[in-house]
Amino acid sequence: MIKGSKVRKADYPIDTIFLDRWSPRAMSGEPISIEELMPVFEAARWAPSSYNNQPWRILYARRDTEHWPRFLGLLGEFNQSWANKAAALLVLVSKTTFDHNGKPSVTHSFDCGAAWGSLALQGARNGFVIHGMEGFDYDRAKKELGVPDGFNVEAMAVVGKPGRKEDLSPQLQERESPSDRRKLSETAFEGKFPAS
Repeated sequence: MIKGSKVRKADYPIDTIFLDRWSPRAMSGEPISIEELMPVFEAARWAPSSYNNQPWRILYARRDTEHWPRFLGLLGEFNQSWANKAAALLVLVSKTTFDHNGKPSVTHSFDCGAAWGSLALQGARNGFVIHGMEGFDYDRAKKELGVPDGFNVEAMAVVGKPGRKEDLSPQLQERESPSDRRKLSETAFEGKFPAS
């Protein structure tokens, strides 16, 4: 798998873990053991959250298990076309209230995103393909996976062992490389939001 730091260049000094992580789609279809998967979830466990509420939950299905067809069936046709080679499919969910007082949490999605970021970085560091997706049926995921009221389905993701770019469709082969980012000056602003 291509290391992002081979083609990406930061404008300021940062750890290469941030440059190396990207979202490939080429996976081998090999299974992944629980022992390989749990460290990726462990990294998510240590993400920061408001009031240490830890609102994220991760539902998952490993390939060749009874749960796999249900999770794969939640994806749209385009994502199914390449995600079917994943070793695990994940659904990330966040609790919308605080445990300590039951009041609504404004930052539950933000906090779940922090857990996702930690998961993605650890997975990339462990040599896995990690790719997040919004192209799935959110309502069906909530219903078919038994997500209770008070929890929000946020995203799906794949974890897989790297595969050959050549095994992807020609359309996806063209996109199978680390993408660049807009300039920091277009993202971070001191003071007020800039006028358009």
